Amino acid sequence: MKDSNSKKEGSVSKSMTVEDRYSQWKSLVPVLYDWLANHNLVWPSQSCRWGSLIDRATYKNRHRLYLSEQTDGTVPNTLVIANCEIVKPRVAAAEHISQFNEEARSPFVKKHKTILHPGEVNRIREFPLDMNIIATHTDSPHVLIWNVESQPNRNAVLGAPTSVPDLVLTGHKDNAEFALAMCSTEPFVLSGGRDKHVVLWSIHDHIASLATEAGPDAKQGSNVGGSGEKTAESPSVGPRGIYRGHKDTVEDVQFCPTSAQEFCSVGDDSCLILWDARVGTTPAVKVEKAHDGDVHCVDWNTHDINLILTGSADNSVRMFDRRKLSGHGVGSPIFKFEGHDAPVLCVQWCPAKSSVFGSGAEDGIINIWDHDKVGKTLGSTDPTVSQASPGLFFRHAGHRDKVVDFHWNAADPWTIVSVSDDCASTGGGGTLQIWRMMDLIYRPEEEVMAELDSFKTHILGCGTENLNK
Repeated sequence: MKDSNSKKEGSVSKSMTVEDRYSQWKSLVPVLYDWLANHNLVWPSQSCRWGSLIDRATYKNRHRLYLSEQTDGTVPNTLVIANCEIVKPRVAAAEHISQFNEEARSPFVKKHKTILHPGEVNRIREFPLDMNIIATHTDSPHVLIWNVESQPNRNAVLGAPTSVPDLVLTGHKDNAEFALAMCSTEPFVLSGGRDKHVVLWSIHDHIASLATEAGPDAKQGSNVGGSGEKTAESPSVGPRGIYRGHKDTVEDVQFCPTSAQEFCSVGDDSCLILWDARVGTTPAVKVEKAHDGDVHCVDWNTHDINLILTGSADNSVRMFDRRKLSGHGVGSPIFKFEGHDAPVLCVQWCPAKSSVFGSGAEDGIINIWDHDKVGKTLGSTDPTVSQASPGLFFRHAGHRDKVVDFHWNAADPWTIVSVSDDCASTGGGGTLQIWRMMDLIYRPEEEVMAELDSFKTHILGCGTENLNK
């Protein structure tokens, strides 16, 4: 638990309003960011994911982005495929990225295609082996698989028939709304739901047909969604395995980066469970009290497969080393990270550096941490960072309501997309931001000092030349 001093030192004190915090953040944008794009959303989004890198240009690259739109029922819920232009490092002018209108849409984010989703889109996950194939969770027991390239572009108007998923995965006995993962090594899909189960599927036999799906005329009208009944037009796949061990809703799941047979899950029972499909459908390792509240999210380190992150309603992020966990419900985190003032909703390891990760929470903040810095006296160059939160070196405070999702860009590793659901603060809509912190913040200190020293030498040299004229 934080003491009173740490609360005073942080950038988000109880006395500071959201607008005050936001104004302070915006004034620091030219100093802290190399790139920032702000995109106002008419409807709140619950999930955002990077797709593939589309093309490279001299000063910017174009990336695919997947985004959900959760409507009020006057128009259909949608799955949006967008193309985003991201300016390359050290290209954008500081004054340019800080001058944006919060109520406007960014010219760097362009809608490419709209899929009318049957039911709300709660979670999106891309298939790493083919980024055009994605899975979605909705308000039903089913997982929906889409080939976004073969899906027709649709108009989101009231009464329009919803798009038809390319594949429906069945097996849950109750709604499965948030826990979803796709494997990076095999065409496997993992899900968790209110039935307290973790379900595994193989879509190996359907990958070829997904890539060569029929044209747009075959994809009209779907019954998948809130009714819980799959449409006749969509082929379905039953589970490869159903794993039982949780005592409450499963909130998140993740594959081991190097194995399709090993995975983990977290839930409202405060448990972290590790599974091994090769030895059965019961937990291989179960940490009974991983947190002091519901556990909302989990991520597995792709650089060091022994490290697992969890985020919770107790406002903390914890790191576990699976080598130090036992099969008897015993296991303590090797680190506890406390820097949020509200429940943590999402965590993710940085693809560029094994010790760095991010966490997003209902306090509207995305914290960037480096566990290698824990115990060291090096301070952050971000003036909004509290020194009472070990490992914390950057705070993104560009959202004014709860951050529901964020995603590091693997093709541009220090670039992040994040979304907030702004219904509580503005009565509707959301905010999407694409941002990259200044590289002087995360690069090794000796590199940064050498670069700054070279600038100093150059400036002093220019001054001497002017005096001699």
